[in-house]
Amino acid sequence: MAMTLRLTEDEAEALRAQAEIEHRSMQDVAREAVREYIARHAHLSRVHGALEVLTPRYEELLDRLGKA
Repeated sequence: MAMTLRLTEDEAEALRAQAEIEHRSMQDVAREAVREYIARHAHLSRVHGALEVLTPRYEELLDRLGKA
């Protein structure tokens, strides 16, 4: 799927510089950044979901640990 990504001049220059450092295309660097962003946020969503389940279950223990 094709898409247009509009960057500021500073963003484009930073992307260009990073691509040069890594001897990769700007597209490859940008695509990897998107994959990393999605993976990181998916992980955070799972962590938040787990906290919603576990926090009430272990509320007393967490309270005692917080006071220790």
